[in-house]
Amino acid sequence: MVAIQEETELIRKSIRALCQKFPEDYWKKIDEKNEYPEEFIKALTEEGWLSVLIPEEYGGAGLGMAEASIILEEINRSGGNAAAGHAQMYTMGALLNHGSEEQKQRYLPKIATGELRLQAFGVTEPTAGSDTTNIITTAVRQGDKYVVNGQKIWISRTQYSDLMLLLARTTPRDKVSKKTDGLSLFILDMNDQKENITIRPIDTMVNHATTEVFLSNVEIPVENLIGEEGKGFRYVLSGMNAERILVASESIGDGYYFIDKAVQYANERVVFDRPIGQNQGVQFPIAQAYIDVEGAKLMRDKAAAMFDAHQKCGAEANMSKYMASEASWKAANAAMDTYGGYGFATEYHIERKFREARLFKIAPISNNLVVSFVAQHVLGLPRSF
Repeated sequence: MVAIQEETELIRKSIRALCQKFPEDYWKKIDEKNEYPEEFIKALTEEGWLSVLIPEEYGGAGLGMAEASIILEEINRSGGNAAAGHAQMYTMGALLNHGSEEQKQRYLPKIATGELRLQAFGVTEPTAGSDTTNIITTAVRQGDKYVVNGQKIWISRTQYSDLMLLLARTTPRDKVSKKTDGLSLFILDMNDQKENITIRPIDTMVNHATTEVFLSNVEIPVENLIGEEGKGFRYVLSGMNAERILVASESIGDGYYFIDKAVQYANERVVFDRPIGQNQGVQFPIAQAYIDVEGAKLMRDKAAAMFDAHQKCGAEANMSKYMASEASWKAANAAMDTYGGYGFATEYHIERKFREARLFKIAPISNNLVVSFVAQHVLGLPRSF
């Protein structure tokens, strides 16, 4: 246990040291220009942090979800935004668990070194939303290739990724006995098919590199099919627990960021000849948010430990995402109230992180759907939809 704690602390210190090279003013400029943090992602890749979940035989560190969680948590606690690189971690699951050995040998070493980026996850569609089984993008096999036509939306980092993990329908929905059948998962080489892919940026309240993607006669070699045809939905689900845990980690980092900033400001800001932190009206919201973040961290740690032990952790992963995003938002509001009018000034950075923290209450899954999942699958209540 001591060795594990020492390793954990070493990771935290290393990430903090890296993030010191990218202070909050760096992120402020990136946000103002709506740019991708290319320098930060390059540094993160060169130090091997984005490849921690890739096994050593493919050039990664071969670490677990617990370590990956710490990395993202510390990035956000520093005032950065780990979302710019997090997909490369959670998209690994489908390839590692269901990809062929040839696919792993072909892609993973290059992803580990940064020669290739796998940052785009093509699942959501305009007419389907959270009902993934209702997607209509088709992949029709023609000899040694699949021809894909359709549209994806809310796909992040498409412009900064070489590869996309793409879910498409290979069997019409009315031809399958279960609605979760007939969907297949592919590795799409976007550089190879760029003439057949149209990417339209979506202007949003946060700098998340969000896009809409149009696929017109996109060709994908048969050897890029992950696992078996028609079973892609379950492959995607297997990676969602990782996504939930990692997003929870970012929210936890945000929560600690807001608390750190609020405590510092409350101790330094003097009004009516006393620090505002002396007032219970200022103290209590900060302390309550801290309690919630600490609780969310415990659930995140439990979910990550279960994930690494290959135990079923769907409920824990979803609950950790819910608790962390709610706690982070509570901390965001406490910090904003503590700073008062100065919280709205960009130079204090609170407003940027405030906007970023709000996202995870609805993405990558709405907290309402998490509650519904727990009600049905954990508590045994009737399905509500």
